[in-house]
Amino acid sequence: MIIDSHAHVILPPERQLALMKDAGVNRTILFSTTIHPETKTNMADFEAELNQLYDILNGVKNPLQERVRSLAELAEVVKENPDKYLGFGPIPFGLSYQENLEWISKYILSNGFRGIGELAPGSGQTAKLEPLFEASMEVGNLPLWVHTFLPLSFDDIKKLLYLAKKYPTVPLILGHLGGIHWLNTLKAVRDLENVYLDLSATFTTIAPSFAIQEYPERTFFSSDAPYSSPLTARTILEQTVADKEVLEQVLGGNIARLLKI
Repeated sequence: MIIDSHAHVILPPERQLALMKDAGVNRTILFSTTIHPETKTNMADFEAELNQLYDILNGVKNPLQERVRSLAELAEVVKENPDKYLGFGPIPFGLSYQENLEWISKYILSNGFRGIGELAPGSGQTAKLEPLFEASMEVGNLPLWVHTFLPLSFDDIKKLLYLAKKYPTVPLILGHLGGIHWLNTLKAVRDLENVYLDLSATFTTIAPSFAIQEYPERTFFSSDAPYSSPLTARTILEQTVADKEVLEQVLGGNIARLLKI
């Protein structure tokens, strides 16, 4: 089974299904989105849409109502195509342990979502995720998917890995392989068996190549659609990985085991 382990809701829904079909993807782990850049048709509108995303990634905005809206959108799409999608639900950044538990119960578990993310802490903020690690452990070790590209520094990633070590039963998925810090990230996760590597948004094919070579059972194919396409992301891995058995696991087997699909 080919599983795109990280993509965002795309409008219209038929377009997302068509992208999956073109890439031979059987299922997608779908994430919410507060913006829809794929609907923009000119540079000015596209840039304005992305600026809203950058404000979130840089910690300028943490819009509660937008997260609730995007969560409802995600739940509807997953419900309409349960044979195609599994969901990871969003959660506001900076909640207390009890607030995290309440949100998880109300918005994550009630919708049948299989994990939490995309979490996008600003630089200097990753240590504040500890209450969420505690809450995840309390409710059965829901996987946490964290954006680790810019604006995070490697020091931010190290603090995140400290939490993974402190809570070894909680699966941590490092989104985008640590970004420009991918090499140091690969070295840092060696003994952290609860840490997994998302291969989307890589800016060089050598990064996923070494990630898969070092961690063939902990690397996940994903597209980060609409920012890339499933077919493009799959083709990169097929051109990179010679071992067909390893490729099969990266393209779906690994995430299937983690989520018990």
